[in-house]
Amino acid sequence: MQTKINQYTEEINAFEPKSAEELESFRIRFLGTKGLLKDLFDEFKTVSPEEKRGLGKVLNEFKKLAEEKHQSFKEQFESGNSGQASDLDLSLPGEGFTIGGRHPLSLVRKEIVEIFKKLGFTVAEGPEIEDDWHNFSALNFPEEHPARDMQDTFFVKKDAENGDIALRTHTSSVQVRMMENGKPPFRAIMPGRVYRNEAISARAHCFFHQVEGLYVDENVSFADLKQTLFYFVQEMFGEGTKVRFRPSYFPFTEPSAEMDISCTICKGDGCPLCKYSGWVEILGCGMVDPNVLENCGIDSKKYTGYAFGMGIERITNLKYQIKDLRLFSENDVRFLKQFQSEII
Repeated sequence: MQTKINQYTEEINAFEPKSAEELESFRIRFLGTKGLLKDLFDEFKTVSPEEKRGLGKVLNEFKKLAEEKHQSFKEQFESGNSGQASDLDLSLPGEGFTIGGRHPLSLVRKEIVEIFKKLGFTVAEGPEIEDDWHNFSALNFPEEHPARDMQDTFFVKKDAENGDIALRTHTSSVQVRMMENGKPPFRAIMPGRVYRNEAISARAHCFFHQVEGLYVDENVSFADLKQTLFYFVQEMFGEGTKVRFRPSYFPFTEPSAEMDISCTICKGDGCPLCKYSGWVEILGCGMVDPNVLENCGIDSKKYTGYAFGMGIERITNLKYQIKDLRLFSENDVRFLKQFQSEII
């Protein structure tokens, strides 16, 4: 019996399976219900009591060796790390992978930034949770002023004594922080997410994205503003796009205007998007109100400036002719895949 154990031990030590099938044959041969190990234990019952003590230890060591050998190779095959080149079929095709794409809002945001960078505008950013001063008061929104009703606000904390805390309703708050912490001239755009308590529909959402711009220096005029925005429209929507300005009102600019462009879908002939007028509003603008400059510690008698703001969703709608802005936040892969080929 000792001779058999020695012979089987040498066989186990030399065993190197090249496949899971060979390992299974090894298990059946040595550890199966009718395997060699069971035969050895049956034979062990017939040996004399004097021999059992020595053979018992040897037999248990042999059993442990066979089990460990089987287990070690089983783990290798299950993890796919058999280490044998013969397991690889190099003729099989490679596994394909999907190339992602940028979100359409990110594409348009980047394009807007690049256009204004050509004119010397830098990019500024600020917090999305703002205090009352930066979101309202510094921008010429005094308490109880009817202009505050123009925007439905998500308040984080209502505090009449120390000032309310809210999700910013526009990125104009970044303009205030820039003017407070620096000295003119300023020439920057402020892209970012803003929040307003509005009913979600094809034309409105409770959060959206804006790009606002600010230019403050000596002798800045409304003509400078018009020329800057005209250049932006030609770069974004193509030469030949018509522009018009309409008088409007914003608390932080005076005079104020809204800018329209000829509809990119119907080319001015009239369609549901432009309400058959041939024109689509894309942004608001105006000369910075002297009160805003003074609130930020800037001499309004020496410096003037202009500001403008646009919704990135509105620009994206017009550029790609998307009629429902809810698609931007629904993460529908079928919709997003359309923009994978867009590289800017």
